[in-house]
Amino acid sequence: MEDPVARVIAEFSSVFGISDVTIQLLIGSIGLALLGISFHMQNEWYSRYASVFGWPMIGLFFYLYSGYFVEIGDPVLVLMTAGALPSGIAMSYWEWTNDGSSSDTIVWLRGFVVWSMVPYYLVFGIPHLNIAFVQFTAISADVMLEFAGLGGYEIGPMMIERHDKAAIPVSEWDGNMFILTEPLGEGGFYAPMTNSQGEGVVSFILACSALQSMAVFIGAIVALSSVHWKRRARALIIAVPTIHVLNVFRNAGIVWLTDTYPEWSLSGMGIFDFAHSYAAKVASLFAMFLMAIALFDLLPELHRHIMRVLGPLMGDSRGSRGKLDHS
Repeated sequence: MEDPVARVIAEFSSVFGISDVTIQLLIGSIGLALLGISFHMQNEWYSRYASVFGWPMIGLFFYLYSGYFVEIGDPVLVLMTAGALPSGIAMSYWEWTNDGSSSDTIVWLRGFVVWSMVPYYLVFGIPHLNIAFVQFTAISADVMLEFAGLGGYEIGPMMIERHDKAAIPVSEWDGNMFILTEPLGEGGFYAPMTNSQGEGVVSFILACSALQSMAVFIGAIVALSSVHWKRRARALIIAVPTIHVLNVFRNAGIVWLTDTYPEWSLSGMGIFDFAHSYAAKVASLFAMFLMAIALFDLLPELHRHIMRVLGPLMGDSRGSRGKLDHS
C-alpha cells in the first residue's frame, strides 16, 4: 500500500515539474531555516512561532526517507524516520503549550536539530567535501584491514549515481564540485571496493562515514549555549574521534564478513544485510548510548535536557522536571 503522505508529495512535485527529492530538500531547508531563526532569535514570541511551523517540516523531511529504508530492509532506520513526523508534530504542540517551565530545554532542542543537520548537509551539498568524506572512509577501512592482516582489497575510482540516471565515474561528471545543483540517486557519491580476485565486495557512501552520528553529538553539544566553549570543545574532542575509530572497526568488519561468507544466509537475508542493517546498527546504537553516558559527567546540562525531553515518555514529566531543576 502506498504511503499517503509520500503520494501527496509526489503529486505536489509533479504539479511543479520538479523531483520528489528536490521537494524533500526544500521542505527540510525551510524547516531548518525556521528552527535556526527560532534558536538564535532573542524575541521569544517570534521564536516560538517560527519553531511551531518549523518542527513539522523537519519531521516531514525525515519521514519521507522511511520509504527508502523499507525498500532496503533497515528496520532501525524505518522506525526512526517513520516516527519523525509524529515527533515533529508533538514538538510543535509542546512549543505552543509550553508555560515557560522548560524554555531552556526547548531552545536547546531547536539548536540540537539545527546544528545536527547543518554539518551533515553542508558536507552532503558540497561535492568536494562529500567525495573527501567517502574517500577517507574507504581508505580508513582498507588501512584497518591491512593492519589486521586481512588486506588484498582495492578501492576503485569514485563514482556518482544521480537521480534516475546511471552511475558514472566522477571524472566524467560535468557537475558543479562546489555546490550540488542536481539531486543524487540512492548511491550518491560512492567508492567501490573489490577483493584480490577483482570481485566487488561493498561500496562506500557518505552514510558509511558515521557523519550522521557525529552530527548528532555535534548538535547536542554545540546547542548548549549556556555552557562555556572550552567544556563544549573538550566534549567534541572526545566524541568525534571516538565515533570515527569505532566506525572504522565497523566498516572493516562488514567488508571482511561480506567477502568471507558470501553464501551465508538467515531467513533469506545475506551476510551484508545482516551485518549492516542489524548487527552493526545495534552495536552502533549501544556505543552511542555509552558515549552519551560518559559525556553526561562532563556536561550535566546535556543530561538535564535529555531527561526533560524523555520525561513525558516515561510518564514522569512533572516529577523529573522538578528534581532536575534543583540539580
